[in-house]
Amino acid sequence: MGVSKIRLSGGEPLMRRDIEKLVAMLSKIDGIQSLSMTTNGFLLAEKAASLKEAGLGGLTISLHSLRAGKFSEITGGGPLDRVLAGIKAARTYGFNPLKINAVIIRGCNEDEILDLVSLAESGNVTVRFIEYMPFDGQHPWSMEKVFSGEEIVNIIREHYELELIPRECGSTAKNYEMASGGRIGIITSITAPFCSDCDRIRLSADGKIVPCLFDKTGFDLRPLLRGGGTDQEIENFIASAVQRKAPGVETLLKKYNMPEHVRPMHTIGG
Repeated sequence: MGVSKIRLSGGEPLMRRDIEKLVAMLSKIDGIQSLSMTTNGFLLAEKAASLKEAGLGGLTISLHSLRAGKFSEITGGGPLDRVLAGIKAARTYGFNPLKINAVIIRGCNEDEILDLVSLAESGNVTVRFIEYMPFDGQHPWSMEKVFSGEEIVNIIREHYELELIPRECGSTAKNYEMASGGRIGIITSITAPFCSDCDRIRLSADGKIVPCLFDKTGFDLRPLLRGGGTDQEIENFIASAVQRKAPGVETLLKKYNMPEHVRPMHTIGG
């Protein structure tokens, strides 16, 4: 149906039993040009070699703080050293592209922006800063906590020279080249949405097609899959779901108020 890029996200994909087998199956599909994964990195150090051997190309690792106490607070007790070990392993095994995602929240971690930027100076990692979105499990999100992409870029430019890279169609990030050769990405889902050329479609862990991350609607593919639906029936269902894709967060912001909570991110992935 024209899909050329696949990203495995979550929840946490490395918790899936035999994740390497799934990676190997997907990597062998004709027409797939890019197979990548978004992970919290806790299990990455021990799985990096087998994932690379199975055919995984790119990795995106979530890292919202470089301070052990703050990291533990944000993640609910996660050990920072395990994530840093995972990043080291990802570099060792040459995953490309290798990205680090950091959600910046006002009053929480905006004072770590430059520390996180330093991870990109080696030139083999892109550090991407993401505006806080209403996909929080405990519902603390509010517009007052959104630290804008413009603010992030202004802070970085006080210390680094940045050159804007032309944006690829459908890309979620504005990417900047650093003088050192590293890259910085800014994802402005709230203050400057990119809905007009979004071509992403998500399949949740419970079998629902979710054409727009900000839409609570899902189209349940599981009955067809488990009920012996034909390839044509499945294709028609997927096409119908895509055609009913919501206008996106840009329209929500212009016509309505931003919902205080859409869904916990762990139910759909990045």
